[in-house]
Amino acid sequence: MDRRDLLRNTAAFGIAAAIPFAAAGKLSAGPAPIKEPAGADGNKTPDALRPLRPPVRGKIPVAFLISDGAVIIDFCGPWEIFEHVTNPATSEGAFSLYTVAETNKPVRASGGMKIVPEYTLATAPAPKVIVIPAQNDPSEAVLEWIRKSTRSTDVTMSVCTGAFVLAQTGLLSGKAATTHHGAYGDLAAAFPDIRVKRGARFVEEGNLASSGGLSSGIDLSLRVVERYFGRDVAQSTAFEMEYQGQGWKNPDSNGEYAYVRSTAEHPVCSVCAMDVDPKVAPKSAYAGKTYFFCSTEHKNLFDSAPEDIVRWVI
Repeated sequence: MDRRDLLRNTAAFGIAAAIPFAAAGKLSAGPAPIKEPAGADGNKTPDALRPLRPPVRGKIPVAFLISDGAVIIDFCGPWEIFEHVTNPATSEGAFSLYTVAETNKPVRASGGMKIVPEYTLATAPAPKVIVIPAQNDPSEAVLEWIRKSTRSTDVTMSVCTGAFVLAQTGLLSGKAATTHHGAYGDLAAAFPDIRVKRGARFVEEGNLASSGGLSSGIDLSLRVVERYFGRDVAQSTAFEMEYQGQGWKNPDSNGEYAYVRSTAEHPVCSVCAMDVDPKVAPKSAYAGKTYFFCSTEHKNLFDSAPEDIVRWVI
């Protein structure tokens, strides 16, 4: 599955709902990234560390919710992070990891990889952490499992356009969230009651969290490790994995993705920033400027509320 397929397959079910909301003047891509106060070490951190309590005995159960179309890096990146964490109190692995799907039928993930889920929705142990990668449109049974399980999770986190799955549960209503930079507009239009944060590496709201695209899930996972065991353990985990990224220390570190950069030499879709061929791409004129789109759906989304989109195009 390439980037274009990823965005279309995982966000497509939001586009159909996006147009009516946008036409009603409700489309909003959210404010510019919020600047958080710097921590004692100079790194930007959320308002408070909000530490999580690991269990006195046993490991922290982490459920990876998958279905057809699940994007491998979205869940395998976090899987590797949690798998490498050592609990300093026990000197043993800190997390117990397992896959969950609606049935035990093999799941065809991105690139054609087949995965046999370990548990079904009915048999899965109660998780303290849920990881929701980009994947196909969920069933109501999957959404209800997320709602029910989240009542007792420490963190329910989406990665990339897994945010659309989490959003469909209603749990993000009235809250801030982020997603892949190419899906900001679709998420804001489909769910106007969510404050979409552009340029955020990850966003935390109580026991809910969302990350930007693909590799951003690795940083959100390290952030979860930090909340359980402190920065030293998270840093040690990153070092052991030879992971050089620092985004887990700064939730605003995706700032360069907040805006769509489209030029005459390199035109891109004004909604999702995908490359376009200006000779054949759909286009619209607004305020004396021409805007190009990767699809008719994104042209229609733009035409319904251009003033809410052009402020992000530079």
